[in-house]
Amino acid sequence: MTLLLKKQHTLTSLSNQSTTEEPNRRRTDVLTMRVLICFEGSCDPFDVPPDLTVGAVKQMVKETFLVQLSEDKQVWQYLELSYGGAALQDHWALCDVGITSGSAIRCLIKTERRPVMCVFNAVTGETLPIMGSKALLHTSVARLKTMVSLQSGFPVSAFRLSTSTGVQLYDCNQLQDYDIKIGITLRLDTWDGWVEFLQGCLRGHRYTVQSHISEKKAVMRFQLQVALYIAASLGHLDLADWLLERGMNAEEPVGVHPYRQWCHQTAHPDTGKCPVHIAAESSQLLILKLFITKNPLMLACRDPAGRDPLKVALQRGHRDCVRYLSNKLCSVVSLPNMSLPMRIYLQVKLWVSLAQKRAASIRCQGTCAAFKDRVGDTLLVDGFDQPNMSSKSRRAATKHSRGLKAKALQPLPPISNLVSTSYLPFKTAPPRIPGLQSVTPGDFKEMMEKRNQDLKSGEDALLEENSRLKFTFPPITSRKSIPRPAFVGVSPKPSRVPESFSLHCGRTPRENAVHCLTIASAFTEKPWSKQLSIARTMIRKHVHTIA
Repeated sequence: MTLLLKKQHTLTSLSNQSTTEEPNRRRTDVLTMRVLICFEGSCDPFDVPPDLTVGAVKQMVKETFLVQLSEDKQVWQYLELSYGGAALQDHWALCDVGITSGSAIRCLIKTERRPVMCVFNAVTGETLPIMGSKALLHTSVARLKTMVSLQSGFPVSAFRLSTSTGVQLYDCNQLQDYDIKIGITLRLDTWDGWVEFLQGCLRGHRYTVQSHISEKKAVMRFQLQVALYIAASLGHLDLADWLLERGMNAEEPVGVHPYRQWCHQTAHPDTGKCPVHIAAESSQLLILKLFITKNPLMLACRDPAGRDPLKVALQRGHRDCVRYLSNKLCSVVSLPNMSLPMRIYLQVKLWVSLAQKRAASIRCQGTCAAFKDRVGDTLLVDGFDQPNMSSKSRRAATKHSRGLKAKALQPLPPISNLVSTSYLPFKTAPPRIPGLQSVTPGDFKEMMEKRNQDLKSGEDALLEENSRLKFTFPPITSRKSIPRPAFVGVSPKPSRVPESFSLHCGRTPRENAVHCLTIASAFTEKPWSKQLSIARTMIRKHVHTIA
């Protein structure tokens, strides 16, 4: 009997314990979810909360699988989690990207080579990585500027490089002279007042380029040549065509800034590179076709190393450009009385151009000065003058001068006085009695005809001014009287979320929506509706965090 009572007591206690553990299990099931992580052929389950970040999941994978990552300065290893065909970022939460219970996440070890150094572009705000080995630290500054020019699209004479402390790097020195180490970040600066101009060149907007050109003729011509170089490097066909119509030449070197023309002999070798060479080097086939169609002599244009566009394209391995240039060189030029091969035609044209230049130099031998600079022009001496390349915007560079001009200006008279004095001289001005003069009949007739023409022109101007000033617009009705449809679910008070969102996030709501849709479109293995829901979740989270 006692045994039966003990068994019954144990059974009741176990049943009570099971009933108390069931809600706890359900609660833990609700707070966690099980995901599968596939790593190196194995697939292990992990119980994680839905709002766990991807960075925390990576730490769990490191501890579970005992992953050892290399931390070399040149080679960098890291873990990458991918889901739905997209790489997950560390600050994302699992629930934000649509990861639910039972989902499979791929884990890989990625290896990347770190750049030897980085260059911060003050014009675009981007950081350019400079790849290579440690031997790059023992090269010259001129070699580094050549590499930066190819990545940024700027000619070497349009920017300068400096360290984080503001020390400028000169072309004639070595990088080791400035104690530059692996992983350092240099700064790229351009001429003051050129930021908006170069941004327009990078985008290919010729109206922006035209509105930010300097008023000085020498600087303006240099800017247009820089714009043609950038257009040839990035493939802006419309901008390049407009510059050619303005008189720019694709076979003319970019050269140096007018402030540095007196020391052009010590300039960077790449200042002699022409836009046609950078077009062949960047594999811009359409730009090459435009240049050679305008002037076939560009086929024989040589860079500072003595290479023509065909040789530049061959060394870079651009097959389309090589095929086009070789076909052009092997073609035949049809003249009115004869036909010549392209190579002979180019040689004859070069002889003629050299003879013209020699004749012009002989004619101007006694009148031309040794330098193009004149008294009063600005000259820069490396290491002595304050550099004018600090990437100041055009507004900041001209703010002080505009302020002085504004103080010197006198207040304008009111519009009524302007109208009365300019268009109504015969009504508002006091009458003046002309002096008596002896006038012949012919002169009197001419005087009367001139007076009638002046009166007629004054009446026409008066009618035009009255029609412009006395035009009455229809009465404006108040907005409250215009009936508007009522929308269901719209709050009566205006929301300040867009203003605060732009203030704290740095993007407008529309730009943020485009950003989230771009991120969601990376999940290529998911359908479009799933990508849209991921974008909505990310947008909602951003708004809630700011609100």
